[in-house]
Amino acid sequence: MRYAIHSLLVRTAHAQQNFLRPHLKELGLTTGQPKVLRYLDALGPSSQRALADYCGVDPAAICRTLEGMERSGFLVRRPSETDRRSDRVELTEKGRRTLELWEAQCMVIERQMLSGFTPQERQQLALFLERAYRNVGGRFLEEESE
Repeated sequence: MRYAIHSLLVRTAHAQQNFLRPHLKELGLTTGQPKVLRYLDALGPSSQRALADYCGVDPAAICRTLEGMERSGFLVRRPSETDRRSDRVELTEKGRRTLELWEAQCMVIERQMLSGFTPQERQQLALFLERAYRNVGGRFLEEESE
């Protein structure tokens, strides 16, 4: 049986999530939190609004996520120096270490997924997936900072 591309993408993502889910729990993370860690690591201290926009959630949802992450010691929120009504969210050292451990697990499943792919095939796949993501309105971190 041949699967449609959309089905293959969903099945692959599901298998990846099944592999990674136990590691989330081991690290004390919940779904969506690695995305926040990755954003803060890449762009540095940010506003809650910027995080909500990047994660595609409303400000109340990101506020709840950040509260949990702050309680766990992954980040701190400090008053903004330029806007007294908002906070600046910063990664802590624990958040950085946790992100490193998370990324290591992501690389394990990535190596497994791409086993047998040539370097050229890996590069092509990445380019095709980036284009497909942009075609459905997705944005990447480097586009956020422009």
